[in-house]
Amino acid sequence: MPKATIQGLSFLAVVTAVTAAFVWLLLPYYGAILWAVILAILFNPLHRRLETWLGGHRNLAAAVSVLACICIVVIPGAAILASLAQEAASLYNRISTREFDLATLFGQIQSALPPLIERALSTLNLGDFVEIRTRLTSFLMQLSQEVATRAFSIGQNTAQFFVSLGVMLYLLFFLFRDGRQLAGMMRNASPLSGRYTDYIFGKFTSVVTATVKGNVIIAAIQGGIGGIAFWMLGIEAALLWGVLMAFLSLLPAIGAALVWAPAGIYYLVTANYLKGAILLAVGVLVISTIDNILRPALVGRGTRLPDYVVLISTVGGLSLIGMNGFVIGPLIAALFVAVWSLFTEEQLHS
Repeated sequence: MPKATIQGLSFLAVVTAVTAAFVWLLLPYYGAILWAVILAILFNPLHRRLETWLGGHRNLAAAVSVLACICIVVIPGAAILASLAQEAASLYNRISTREFDLATLFGQIQSALPPLIERALSTLNLGDFVEIRTRLTSFLMQLSQEVATRAFSIGQNTAQFFVSLGVMLYLLFFLFRDGRQLAGMMRNASPLSGRYTDYIFGKFTSVVTATVKGNVIIAAIQGGIGGIAFWMLGIEAALLWGVLMAFLSLLPAIGAALVWAPAGIYYLVTANYLKGAILLAVGVLVISTIDNILRPALVGRGTRLPDYVVLISTVGGLSLIGMNGFVIGPLIAALFVAVWSLFTEEQLHS
């Protein structure tokens, strides 16, 4: 083997090993780094305008952009998290102490439904109303306890939380200030051709924007409207159900209807027709149509993946990674589609 080849392979091995070691070093704060990159992409248009308005003072523009991120994202997110933890803990305590009596609710539903429904439940092997009540009670207790535990764990790990937050904001400042230079360095260092590198970078940016700016904003609006409707109708733990609707809105073909539809049906079968009609009308006419109205403007048709790909990649990301998976899952899927599209194009023209 020629000496030049040996040196080239050795250098490639060193680059690979050092890069792997650096990635391993960053793993404890991958979430902070991920969200710094996401916020830098989302707020980049604002930062560019600020840089122009401030006469090209990059440091000042970056500082103001970070402050905007804190006011728009960090503070509201922390407030919602604290309220969610409190409400989930309250719901768990009320269910465990039987202050929130599910037996009475199911008794009302059972007395309002015709015998045909009970026979259908038995035919489908779903059990009788006692079994369904037991399962639902267990589900509500597990859900509220899980939400409260996860939210409180953030508060208990206050030092780790603030270190991660500090890392995110510190990195965010430099991404705002030096983002264009860093992107140029990465483009020059890429072993791919300029066209392929630009295409993959563009796909990365568009998917992050579509997933966060589009899907999260739409989910937040749907969950917010659902939570307000629940609160106005006097339903227990309206904030918790609103957050759950927002979370389910991220999943195509499932959606927030898994929460508001059963609640509306409950009101109808218990003869509370006005509340049931209002809730179902809000769900069908407002919550379910928001996606079709806002998604083209916020996401754009060109960045959308097929719904089944989004569903599978989102659920897979959440299962493997946790909450960050709702971004990383679709991002990996989009990059997979982009890379294989480039590979297919290369094969057709070779």
